[in-house]
Amino acid sequence: MLVKDFLSYHISSDKELRKAIKNVFGFYPGNVFLYKQAFRHKSASIVHKNGVKINNERQEYLGDAILSSVVAHYLFQRFPGKDEGFLTEMRSKIVSRSSLNRLAEKMGLMQFVKISATDAHLMKSAGGNAFEAFIGALYLDKGYQFTKKIIIKRILAQHFDLEELMNKEISYKSKMIEWAQKEKINVQFSVIDEQNVKGQKQFHVALLVDEKPMANAFDYSIKGAENLAAEKAWAALSHA
Repeated sequence: MLVKDFLSYHISSDKELRKAIKNVFGFYPGNVFLYKQAFRHKSASIVHKNGVKINNERQEYLGDAILSSVVAHYLFQRFPGKDEGFLTEMRSKIVSRSSLNRLAEKMGLMQFVKISATDAHLMKSAGGNAFEAFIGALYLDKGYQFTKKIIIKRILAQHFDLEELMNKEISYKSKMIEWAQKEKINVQFSVIDEQNVKGQKQFHVALLVDEKPMANAFDYSIKGAENLAAEKAWAALSHA
Protein backbone atom coordinates (compact mmCIF):
# COMPACT_ATOMS: atom_id res chain seq x y z
CA MET A 1 0.00 0.00 0.00
CA LEU A 2 1.34 3.43 -0.95
CA VAL A 3 1.97 5.93 1.85
CA LYS A 4 -0.76 8.29 0.61
CA ASP A 5 -3.23 5.37 0.41
CA PHE A 6 -2.26 4.25 3.91
CA LEU A 7 -2.83 7.74 5.32
CA SER A 8 -6.09 8.14 3.41
CA TYR A 9 -7.37 4.84 4.81
CA HIS A 10 -6.61 5.76 8.41
CA ILE A 11 -7.93 9.30 8.11
CA SER A 12 -11.23 8.01 6.68
CA SER A 13 -11.34 5.28 9.33
CA ASP A 14 -10.77 7.84 12.09
CA LYS A 15 -13.44 10.09 10.60
CA GLU A 16 -15.99 7.27 10.67
CA LEU A 17 -15.17 6.47 14.29
CA ARG A 18 -15.33 10.14 15.34
CA LYS A 19 -18.73 10.51 13.67
CA ALA A 20 -20.08 7.34 15.34
CA ILE A 21 -18.91 8.49 18.79
CA LYS A 22 -20.54 11.87 18.23
CA ASN A 23 -23.81 10.29 17.12
CA VAL A 24 -23.99 7.74 19.94
CA PHE A 25 -22.40 9.57 22.86
CA GLY A 26 -22.79 13.22 21.89
CA PHE A 27 -19.12 14.29 21.85
CA TYR A 28 -16.12 14.30 19.55
CA PRO A 29 -13.06 12.39 20.82
CA GLY A 30 -9.83 14.29 21.45
CA ASN A 31 -7.26 11.51 21.13
CA VAL A 32 -8.92 9.13 18.68
CA PHE A 33 -6.06 6.63 19.05
CA LEU A 34 -7.34 5.77 22.55
CA TYR A 35 -10.75 4.82 21.18
CA LYS A 36 -9.29 2.83 18.28
CA GLN A 37 -7.23 0.87 20.79
CA ALA A 38 -10.35 0.29 22.90
CA PHE A 39 -11.85 -1.75 20.06
CA ARG A 40 -8.75 -3.87 19.41
CA HIS A 41 -9.18 -7.36 20.87
CA LYS A 42 -6.04 -9.02 22.23
CA SER A 43 -6.19 -11.57 19.38
CA ALA A 44 -5.63 -8.68 16.96
CA SER A 45 -2.81 -7.07 18.98
CA ILE A 46 -0.27 -4.85 17.29
CA VAL A 47 3.17 -6.01 18.44
CA HIS A 48 5.90 -3.38 18.61
CA LYS A 49 9.55 -4.17 17.99
CA ASN A 50 10.20 -4.10 21.73
CA GLY A 51 7.59 -6.81 22.23
CA VAL A 52 4.89 -4.57 23.74
CA LYS A 53 1.42 -5.60 22.59
CA ILE A 54 -1.15 -2.93 21.79
CA ASN A 55 -4.71 -4.05 22.53
CA ASN A 56 -7.64 -3.08 24.75
CA GLU A 57 -6.92 -5.17 27.85
CA ARG A 58 -5.41 -2.38 29.99
CA GLN A 59 -8.18 0.06 29.05
CA GLU A 60 -10.76 -2.65 29.77
CA TYR A 61 -9.34 -3.01 33.29
CA LEU A 62 -9.56 0.74 33.83
CA GLY A 63 -13.02 1.11 32.29
CA ASP A 64 -14.41 -1.76 34.34
CA ALA A 65 -13.41 -0.01 37.58
CA ILE A 66 -14.72 3.39 36.49
CA LEU A 67 -18.04 2.05 35.17
CA SER A 68 -18.63 0.05 38.35
CA SER A 69 -17.82 3.08 40.52
CA VAL A 70 -20.12 5.47 38.62
CA VAL A 71 -23.00 2.98 38.55
CA ALA A 72 -22.58 2.27 42.28
CA HIS A 73 -22.70 5.99 43.13
CA TYR A 74 -25.66 6.57 40.82
CA LEU A 75 -27.67 3.73 42.40
CA PHE A 76 -26.69 4.87 45.90
CA GLN A 77 -28.25 8.27 45.20
CA ARG A 78 -31.18 6.94 43.17
CA PHE A 79 -32.32 4.47 45.86
CA PRO A 80 -31.59 6.09 49.27
CA GLY A 81 -33.71 3.61 51.21
CA LYS A 82 -32.33 0.39 49.75
CA ASP A 83 -29.78 -1.85 51.45
CA GLU A 84 -26.38 -3.05 50.26
CA GLY A 85 -27.73 -6.31 48.86
CA PHE A 86 -30.23 -4.54 46.62
CA LEU A 87 -27.66 -2.03 45.36
CA THR A 88 -25.10 -4.76 44.67
CA GLU A 89 -27.61 -6.85 42.73
CA MET A 90 -28.80 -3.86 40.68
CA ARG A 91 -25.23 -2.91 39.82
CA SER A 92 -24.53 -6.50 38.78
CA LYS A 93 -27.52 -6.48 36.44
CA ILE A 94 -26.23 -3.33 34.74
CA VAL A 95 -22.52 -4.15 34.43
CA SER A 96 -22.75 -7.90 33.84
CA ARG A 97 -20.90 -9.24 30.82
CA SER A 98 -24.13 -10.29 29.07
CA SER A 99 -25.66 -6.85 29.68
CA LEU A 100 -22.64 -5.02 28.28
CA ASN A 101 -22.45 -7.39 25.30
CA ARG A 102 -26.05 -6.52 24.41
CA LEU A 103 -25.40 -2.83 24.98
CA ALA A 104 -22.38 -2.78 22.65
CA GLU A 105 -24.44 -4.45 19.93
CA LYS A 106 -27.43 -2.14 20.48
CA MET A 107 -25.25 0.97 20.26
CA GLY A 108 -23.65 -0.19 17.02
CA LEU A 109 -20.15 -0.46 18.47
CA MET A 110 -19.48 -3.97 17.16
CA GLN A 111 -18.61 -2.66 13.69
CA PHE A 112 -15.42 -1.15 15.14
CA VAL A 113 -14.20 -4.22 17.05
CA LYS A 114 -10.98 -5.67 15.62
CA ILE A 115 -10.58 -9.39 16.25
CA SER A 116 -8.56 -12.11 14.54
CA ALA A 117 -10.31 -14.41 12.09
CA THR A 118 -9.43 -17.45 14.20
CA ASP A 119 -11.22 -15.94 17.21
CA ALA A 120 -14.24 -14.64 15.29
CA HIS A 121 -16.48 -16.92 17.39
CA LEU A 122 -15.63 -14.69 20.37
CA MET A 123 -16.97 -11.57 18.64
CA LYS A 124 -20.20 -11.38 20.67
CA SER A 125 -18.43 -11.64 24.02
CA ALA A 126 -15.77 -9.18 22.82
CA GLY A 127 -18.41 -6.45 22.73
CA GLY A 128 -18.67 -6.09 26.50
CA ASN A 129 -14.89 -6.00 26.83
CA ALA A 130 -14.66 -3.32 24.14
CA PHE A 131 -17.37 -1.28 25.83
CA GLU A 132 -15.45 -1.28 29.12
CA ALA A 133 -12.27 -0.40 27.23
CA PHE A 134 -14.16 2.47 25.58
CA ILE A 135 -15.04 3.83 29.04
CA GLY A 136 -11.34 3.58 29.94
CA ALA A 137 -10.43 5.50 26.77
CA LEU A 138 -13.07 8.12 27.54
CA TYR A 139 -11.65 8.60 31.04
CA LEU A 140 -8.10 8.96 29.71
CA ASP A 141 -9.25 11.40 27.04
CA LYS A 142 -11.78 13.54 28.91
CA GLY A 143 -11.36 12.93 32.65
CA TYR A 144 -13.58 11.49 35.36
CA GLN A 145 -16.36 14.10 35.60
CA PHE A 146 -16.98 14.10 31.85
CA THR A 147 -16.97 10.29 31.81
CA LYS A 148 -19.42 10.18 34.70
CA LYS A 149 -21.79 12.53 32.85
CA ILE A 150 -21.68 10.40 29.69
CA ILE A 151 -22.32 7.16 31.62
CA ILE A 152 -25.33 8.64 33.44
CA LYS A 153 -26.92 10.68 30.64
CA ARG A 154 -26.04 8.67 27.55
CA ILE A 155 -25.92 5.13 28.90
CA LEU A 156 -27.94 4.64 32.08
CA ALA A 157 -30.71 7.12 31.26
CA GLN A 158 -31.16 6.00 27.67
CA HIS A 159 -30.51 2.26 27.74
CA PHE A 160 -31.58 0.94 31.16
CA ASP A 161 -35.07 0.76 32.65
CA LEU A 162 -34.41 0.58 36.38
CA GLU A 163 -37.98 -0.44 37.20
CA GLU A 164 -37.70 -3.36 34.80
CA LEU A 165 -34.31 -4.33 36.21
CA MET A 166 -35.72 -4.35 39.74
CA ASN A 167 -38.20 -7.05 38.71
CA LYS A 168 -35.71 -9.08 36.70
CA GLU A 169 -34.60 -12.27 38.43
CA ILE A 170 -30.85 -12.60 38.54
CA SER A 171 -29.12 -15.79 37.38
CA TYR A 172 -26.22 -16.51 39.70
CA LYS A 173 -25.11 -19.33 37.44
CA SER A 174 -24.67 -16.81 34.61
CA LYS A 175 -22.84 -14.44 36.96
CA MET A 176 -20.40 -17.17 38.01
CA ILE A 177 -19.77 -18.18 34.39
CA GLU A 178 -19.18 -14.53 33.41
CA TRP A 179 -16.81 -14.07 36.36
CA ALA A 180 -14.93 -17.23 35.41
CA GLN A 181 -14.58 -16.14 31.78
CA LYS A 182 -13.28 -12.75 32.82
CA GLU A 183 -10.82 -14.20 35.34
CA LYS A 184 -9.84 -17.04 32.96
CA ILE A 185 -10.91 -19.62 35.54
CA ASN A 186 -12.71 -22.89 34.87
CA VAL A 187 -16.15 -23.27 36.50
CA GLN A 188 -18.13 -26.51 36.35
CA PHE A 189 -21.41 -27.75 37.81
CA SER A 190 -21.58 -31.42 38.70
CA VAL A 191 -24.49 -33.57 39.93
CA ILE A 192 -22.93 -35.57 42.73
CA ASP A 193 -26.03 -37.28 44.11
CA GLU A 194 -29.74 -37.89 43.49
CA GLN A 195 -32.15 -38.59 46.35
CA ASN A 196 -35.82 -39.49 46.60
CA VAL A 197 -37.44 -37.17 49.14
CA LYS A 198 -41.10 -37.91 49.84
CA GLY A 199 -41.63 -39.29 46.38
CA GLN A 200 -39.79 -36.46 44.63
CA LYS A 201 -36.31 -36.62 43.16
CA GLN A 202 -33.86 -34.13 44.68
CA PHE A 203 -30.53 -33.26 43.11
CA HIS A 204 -27.29 -32.49 44.93
CA VAL A 205 -25.09 -30.25 42.75
CA ALA A 206 -21.54 -29.08 43.41
CA LEU A 207 -19.91 -26.01 41.90
CA LEU A 208 -16.23 -26.57 41.08
CA VAL A 209 -13.71 -23.80 40.49
CA ASP A 210 -10.60 -25.11 38.74
CA GLU A 211 -11.81 -28.62 39.72
CA LYS A 212 -11.99 -27.69 43.43
CA PRO A 213 -15.37 -27.66 45.26
CA MET A 214 -16.52 -24.15 46.16
CA ALA A 215 -20.22 -24.58 46.97
CA ASN A 216 -23.01 -27.14 46.80
CA ALA A 217 -26.81 -27.13 47.04
CA PHE A 218 -29.94 -29.28 46.87
CA ASP A 219 -33.06 -28.67 44.78
CA TYR A 220 -35.82 -30.55 43.00
CA SER A 221 -34.33 -29.63 39.62
CA ILE A 222 -30.74 -29.61 38.41
CA LYS A 223 -31.15 -26.04 37.18
CA GLY A 224 -32.44 -24.90 40.56
CA ALA A 225 -29.62 -26.64 42.44
CA GLU A 226 -27.04 -25.12 40.09
CA ASN A 227 -28.36 -21.61 40.67
CA LEU A 228 -28.49 -22.08 44.46
CA ALA A 229 -24.89 -23.36 44.49
CA ALA A 230 -23.86 -20.43 42.29
CA GLU A 231 -25.61 -18.00 44.63
CA LYS A 232 -23.62 -19.38 47.59
CA ALA A 233 -20.38 -19.13 45.63
CA TRP A 234 -21.18 -15.58 44.50
CA ALA A 235 -21.90 -14.54 48.09
CA ALA A 236 -18.54 -15.97 49.15
CA LEU A 237 -16.77 -14.06 46.36
CA SER A 238 -18.57 -10.82 47.24
CA HIS A 239 -17.40 -10.98 50.84
CA ALA A 240 -13.90 -12.25 50.12
